[in-house]
Amino acid sequence: MKKKNLTIIGIVAAVLAAAAAIIVLSLSLHKANKTNEEMTQLFEIEKEEMENEYSAFASQYDEMKVMISNDSLQVQLEREKEKVQRLQEELRNTKATDAAEITRLKKELATVKKVMRSYIVQIDSLNQLNEKLHNENRQVKRQYAAATQQISTLQEEAKTLSNKVTLASQLDATGFSVVTKNKRGKTTSKAKDITQIAISFTIVKNITAETGERDIYVRIMKPDGDVLTKNASKTFAYENTKLEYSIKKTIEYTGEEQGVAVYWDVEEFLPTGAYTVYVFAGGVMIGEKTFNID
Repeated sequence: MKKKNLTIIGIVAAVLAAAAAIIVLSLSLHKANKTNEEMTQLFEIEKEEMENEYSAFASQYDEMKVMISNDSLQVQLEREKEKVQRLQEELRNTKATDAAEITRLKKELATVKKVMRSYIVQIDSLNQLNEKLHNENRQVKRQYAAATQQISTLQEEAKTLSNKVTLASQLDATGFSVVTKNKRGKTTSKAKDITQIAISFTIVKNITAETGERDIYVRIMKPDGDVLTKNASKTFAYENTKLEYSIKKTIEYTGEEQGVAVYWDVEEFLPTGAYTVYVFAGGVMIGEKTFNID
């Protein structure tokens, strides 16, 4: 009980200390929840694809039975059909998020396909097919084609959802601040007095984003559209092209909220007007900020 009380006190203290960041964290959690929902939809689509295939195979066993007069082979086909129906029922009763069970049923489906192919070869070798067999076999193919078309549609939906998940896993920046300073470190907006441009922002929490080293590129664009840069050959990839950057910084991203600060030492003439700071990560622009120099 004492440990529990200490834990509660710690949680309350943490909440009070983090009050200023609640909105940002809430937005991040909303994004994570949305991503989890989309991942669940992907799993549901994969499960539905497997159910369609099991259903198609069960129908095909029925059609194969009427194509032959061999009683022994018909018994075998009925047994295999019942096995397929049993696996199909197991799949229906399996949650889409049960990765272990879904994996097992995928392996079973691969076995069903192999067994089906072996029976097709065996039946063909008996040379007992007549015109009715050919007609019904074409019907089975049409049914399988319809199931395949449905699977194809589901795969397109899965691709769309996958793209949404990719977007959700990208970094995002907020809380931009640009401060122009003179040689004494004092804030000034006078072009002739500015010796440094200090830029800061926050990378928001994102549990779906890849962790590890991430390169952050900052472009400071002058009023005339040119980019402040020390070396025009320093570029990064963006939408099938190369862009010059002003500042590059490598961070160690952990998935948690993280502050980033970069600085531009002014060694060139700064025209007056509106400047814009663009921030990029992973080939995506994650934020921007406009400021004025008098």
